[in-house]
Amino acid sequence: MKKILLLGLMLCFGIAQSQSLKGKVTDPNNSPLENVAVFDRTSGNHTHTDASGKFSLENVAENDQISFSILGFNTFEYTVAAKSFSEPINITLNEAAVSLEQVTITPEVNTLSQIVAVDLKTTPVKSSQEILRKVPGLIIGQHAGGGKAEQIFLRGFDIDHGTDINLSVDGMPVNMVSHAHGQGYSDLHFLIPETIEKISFGKGPYNAKYGDFATAGYVAFKTLDKLDKSSISVEYGQFDAFRTVGLFNLMDTKNSNAYVAASLNTFNGPFDSPQNFNRFNMMAKYNLKLPDNQKLQLTASHFQSKWDASGQIPQRAIDDGSIGRFGAIDDTEGGNTSRTNLLINHSKLLSENKKLETRAYYSHYDFELFSNFTFFLEDPINGDQIAQREDRNILGFQTEFSDKINSETLDFKYTAGIGVRYDDVNDVELSHTKNRYEILDRIAFGNVDQINSFAFLNTEFGLGDFKINPAVRLDYFKFDYENKLSPTYDNRSESKVFASPKLNFIYSPNRDFQLFLKTGIGFHSNDTRVVVANGGEDILPAAYGADLGGIYKLTDNLIFNTAFWALFLEQEFVYVGDAGIVEPSGKTRRLGVDFGLRYEALDWLYFYGDANYTYARSTEEPNGADYIPLAPDFTSTGGIAVENLANFSGGLTYRYLKDRAANEDNSIVAEGYFVTDLNINYTFRNFVFGIAIENLFDTEWNETQFATESRLFDEPEAVEEIHFTPGTPFFLRGKITVNF
Repeated sequence: MKKILLLGLMLCFGIAQSQSLKGKVTDPNNSPLENVAVFDRTSGNHTHTDASGKFSLENVAENDQISFSILGFNTFEYTVAAKSFSEPINITLNEAAVSLEQVTITPEVNTLSQIVAVDLKTTPVKSSQEILRKVPGLIIGQHAGGGKAEQIFLRGFDIDHGTDINLSVDGMPVNMVSHAHGQGYSDLHFLIPETIEKISFGKGPYNAKYGDFATAGYVAFKTLDKLDKSSISVEYGQFDAFRTVGLFNLMDTKNSNAYVAASLNTFNGPFDSPQNFNRFNMMAKYNLKLPDNQKLQLTASHFQSKWDASGQIPQRAIDDGSIGRFGAIDDTEGGNTSRTNLLINHSKLLSENKKLETRAYYSHYDFELFSNFTFFLEDPINGDQIAQREDRNILGFQTEFSDKINSETLDFKYTAGIGVRYDDVNDVELSHTKNRYEILDRIAFGNVDQINSFAFLNTEFGLGDFKINPAVRLDYFKFDYENKLSPTYDNRSESKVFASPKLNFIYSPNRDFQLFLKTGIGFHSNDTRVVVANGGEDILPAAYGADLGGIYKLTDNLIFNTAFWALFLEQEFVYVGDAGIVEPSGKTRRLGVDFGLRYEALDWLYFYGDANYTYARSTEEPNGADYIPLAPDFTSTGGIAVENLANFSGGLTYRYLKDRAANEDNSIVAEGYFVTDLNINYTFRNFVFGIAIENLFDTEWNETQFATESRLFDEPEAVEEIHFTPGTPFFLRGKITVNF
C-alpha cells in the first residue's frame, strides 16, 4: 500500500516522468547527421548525435521542449510526449542557409569554430592566401613571388612559416620538420580553396590531439566529402592574373561518391620584373560506406608551382630613386616546389557510443628556393644569392578510439590515440649560388631522418553545466642527421621524450553563454641540425599557456567572445636556414586579450570583426632591449557580408596591423597598414558573375618587413634598415562560374 501511495505522489509531481530520450537525426535524404546539438530547453540538459545520427538525452520529462540544431539546417523544436519514451524517435532536419541562430553553445562544442563556419559560408574563401585569414586574429604576408609559404602572425608571434602553429588538412600534417628554409615550414598551396568544408582551430597549447608546433595554436582544415554540384569558373584580372577551377562529380550513389577538382593559376604581379608565377592543383576524393557502420575515404592530391621574385628591397634604394616601390635589387630570386599526397581515412562505429578512426598518409615533396637578403654584404663580386633545396618523403598513421558513458549524474567521454610520423629528407641543402645555376659554395648539405611517435588521452567529465577536460600527450622524437660535407662519414643521432598535460574547465549554464579556463603545456621541436649540434639539449622547448574567457550569445543573431591569455616559452636554440647557423632565442612572455563580434542584422546582412592585443617581450633582456622583432601587438580584421539579396552577394573586408618593433630595441619600426577588399557577385540561373577588388582604396602598404643588414653594389659599408615586399596595389579581377 505504501509503495502505491509513493508511486502516486511521484506521478503527481512529475518525478516518474524523468527518464532517457533516445532517437536518431537525419537529413531529408535519410542520411544521419553527426554532432547535432540536442538541447532540453526545460532542464538545460544537452547532448550530441554520434556518427550514426543517434543520441541519448538523460533526465527528460514529459512536455519538455527539446531543440535540435546544427549549422546549415533549420532548428527543430520537439515537445516530449508520453509515447516518446517507448521507442526511439526520428527527427528530420531540413537544410537552410547558415546563420548565427543555428549556433548552440554547450560545453561539448568548439563554439568559436562554429562561428568561423558561419564566416566561411557567408564569405567563402576566394584565393589560397585567404585560407588562413579565416582564423580570427591570424595575419599572413607573402614575400617571395607568390609561390613561397606565407609568413604567419598570431598572438604576438612572428611564426615565420609555421614554427608555432600546427596545420593539418583532413588529419594530414602540413608543417615540415627540419625544412631547408625554416622549421615548421607550412605550404598550404596544395589546398584548393573551393574544396574547403570546415576550418577548426584552437589558440594556445590546450588540445592533446595536436602536438608539435601547437604553441600559439592549431588550424585543422577539412575538405568536402561530396559536391552539391559540379562547376567551372574562369577568372581574369590586372597584372596578367588568370585562374580557372573545375569541380566535377564523378559518381553519387547510396553507398559511394567521388569527385575531382583542379585549378590553374598564373600571375605576373605589379612588379617591374614579372613574377612568371604558375601553379597547378589537382585533387580527387572517394567515399565508400561499408557494412557494419564503416566508412572509407581515399584522397589524392598534387600541386606544382614555379615563380620568380623581386625579393625584399631596402628603403634607401627607393629614397635615392635607384629603384621604384616595385623594383628589385636582385630579380633572380624565385623557386619551384611540388607536393603529392595520398591519404586514407577509415572510421567504424563499434556501438552506439564507441568509435574507431584511423588514417594513414604519404607525401612526396620537392622544394627549391633562391633568395638574396643581403645583396653584396658577404660577396661583393658575385652577390649573396642562396639556394635552399630538399627532397622529402613523409609517412604516417594515427588511430583514435573514443567512448562515451552517460548516467544521471555524470557524462564521461574519452578519446585515446596513438600514431607515428616519419620524415625522410634527402639532400637538404644551403648553398651560395650565382644566377641560380652556378654553385659557388655549399654551406650545409646532408640527409635528415626524423621520427615522431606519440600517444594521447583526452577525457571529458560532464557534470551538468560543467565540463572538466583533463588530457595528456606523450611524444617521442628521434633525430638523425648525416652531414654530407664532412670528409668522413658523419651521422649523428639524438632522441627525446616530451609530456604535454592539459586541464580545461568549461561552464555553460544555458545555450547562450559559456565561460572557460584553459591551461596546458605544449612545444615545438627544433631542427634536427640544431638537435645534433647541441647534443640533445634544449631541443623541445616548452610553452606554458592559460586562457580565461567567455562566449556570449546576446540574442539569436548577436554573438560576442573574449579571452584573456598568457603564454611563456622556454629557452631554445634556433637553426637559421638562411645562414646555416644556430642562434639562441631566450625565454619569452606574451600576455594578451582577444575580442570577437558577429552580428546577423538581417537574413542577408552579416557583420563580423576581431581585435587582438598582445604584449610580447623577452624575459632575459633589459627594459628597452627586450622587444621581440616583428611581434604584432595589435591586429584587427572584419567586414560586412551580403548574401542572397535579390541574387546579389558579396562583402567588404578589412585587415589592420599596427606599427611594430622590427628589432630588439625598437629603433627600427615596421610600418603597419589598413587594407580593404571588396567583392560583388550576381547569380543568374546557373551562372555566377563576380568582381573582386583587392586594396580597394589603393593603399601604399608593405606586406612583409624585416630589419636587415645589407650592402648594395656601390656602397662601401653595410646598412641596417627596413627591407620590405610591397603590398599589392589596387587589383581588379572578374570571374564567371557555371554550375551544373
